Formats: sequence, structure tokens, C-alpha cells
Amino acid sequence: MQSGTPAILIKDLKKTYELEKGGRTEALKGVSLSISKGEFFSLLGPNGAGKTTLIGIVSGLTNKTNGSVEVNGISIDEDPSKAKTFIGLVPQEMNFDIFEKVINIVIYQAGYYGITKSEAMPYAEEILKKLGLWEKRNDKAETLSGGMKRRLLIARALIHQPSILLLDEPTAGVDVELRRGMWDFLRELNASGTTIVLTTHYLEEAEQLSKKVAIINKGEIIEEGSVKELLSKLNFVTLLIDTSEPLTELQVRALGESAKKVDENTLELTLAPGTSVNAAFGKLSAAGISVANVRNPGGRLEEVFLHLINK
Repeated sequence: MQSGTPAILIKDLKKTYELEKGGRTEALKGVSLSISKGEFFSLLGPNGAGKTTLIGIVSGLTNKTNGSVEVNGISIDEDPSKAKTFIGLVPQEMNFDIFEKVINIVIYQAGYYGITKSEAMPYAEEILKKLGLWEKRNDKAETLSGGMKRRLLIARALIHQPSILLLDEPTAGVDVELRRGMWDFLRELNASGTTIVLTTHYLEEAEQLSKKVAIINKGEIIEEGSVKELLSKLNFVTLLIDTSEPLTELQVRALGESAKKVDENTLELTLAPGTSVNAAFGKLSAAGISVANVRNPGGRLEEVFLHLINK
């Protein structure tokens, strides 16, 4: 591998599925991406955008229709077995034997890569401790909570110490406290040099963890760049206005299309490019609206995301 070789290089990747009732659907329509070694990269998109299909192709679980994929400079077509050794995959679905012990699920995975039990055990202990699962090592997987099962998937994916970790919606259904604990673990892992590719529906997650993001919609990459670059495209601001008195329909109409009534005492206000907050407050005052509080409804990256996929 050359020093400048990307961790993952995808060129013109296409995937077409044959439908049961006839016809075809294009899941990927010529996706190209280059992900550098050591990067924490997030792939964002709505359901059905092609995120899981892309992860499946890179990890070798799904056959592509066209295009090329290289993992650390190794073509998945020319040497798929070698390419797979670089990758640890955390899938969306739980795909382990729930009646098996936690430790065995991790150790058996090591065996697929030719790692003996005695060789695997020290690292299995290390990662299970970091993920808060060591005390549960002799319990059957079925007894674990949903969040613990997610962490078990991560431990299993890491047992052969891959240089690239693919995470497909890893915190789906996990409560906020556990999710943030997983964030800390992933940051530490990335800081040690592991390349991480994350698909997520949580925009805050991508904004907190990633330096680079790609947005995919309907099988195509519609935007790619650093989080800072994407935020620079945000030429509008959305505010939630809490009002002192109940809003009337007349007041809302006076503000035009930029305003939407959320409830009796809450107004969503979108500021057009070049509109100052002071000017907006002037319009609110002219409409007889008394402001009690102003807040932002979500992360700024979420605004960019929704704006781009709804163009």
C-alpha cells in the first residue's frame, strides 16, 4: 500500500435490483467517493437513499452492478478476501446467535480470520471492557439490552483489529446516554488511527463526530465536503419563537410565507439570505407579536441536510 492510498476509493458505483414483480430499481447511480486513512466520515441520507447498499458492497455482502471499489488499494474484485481483512462491519440488524454467550460471539468471529482463541482473548477482554460488556461475557446475548447488543456488534467487528470500521446506523434505538458513551468510544478508536465510516439518521451525531460528510439521496451523492464547508452553504436560518401571548392567524399571515404556526405560543420563522435578526424582530413587533424566547430547532447540519434533499 502506498502512503497516499485512500482507505476506501469508490468510482462510478452502480447497483440495480431486480424487482419481484418485474422491472428494476437503481439503488446506486454512479457513486464516487474517496475516504482518507484515519478519517471519520459520515454518510447521510433518508431511508432508501442507498446508504446500506453502498456499505454492503464495500464490505462484500452485496454484489455491485458496475463501477469499482478499492480498500487500502486492494480491489474487491481482484482480491476480495484480502480486502475484507481490512474491514470490520457493524450492520443495522442483529445477526448473531442470541442463545450464544457474549464472549463466544466475539471469539468465534476471530476464528474466521484465523485468530486462535488464546490470541484473541486478551483483545476481546480489552474491547469488551471498553464497551461495558466484560461483566456480561458469560451471559447469553438474548439477555442483553438493545444498547448492549449494539455494542456487542461493535466488539465483534473489531476483534480482528481492522483498519476500517463500517457502522450502519450503530446507535439506532439506543438511548441518549448510551449513545454518547458510544461516541466517546468511537472518538478514541478513530484517534488511534482507525478509519470510521458511519451512516446515521442522527444529524447531531454526524456533526459531533465527523470532519467530512457526504449526503446521498436517491442513489446519488448530492453534496460532499467537510462539515464546515457544508455549513457554509447554509444561507438561511430557522428560529423557533416562543410568544408571550397566543398567536392569531392574522398575525401569522402578516409575516408571510417565512412564518409557520407550530402551536398557540410557538412560531417557526425562516430568515431569508440577508435578513438580519433585528429586521425579523421588527416584523414581529409590527405584527403585534411579543417575544418571550428564541431558540434554534436543531443542529445547523440538519438544516443543510433537509434543504438539500428537498430541493
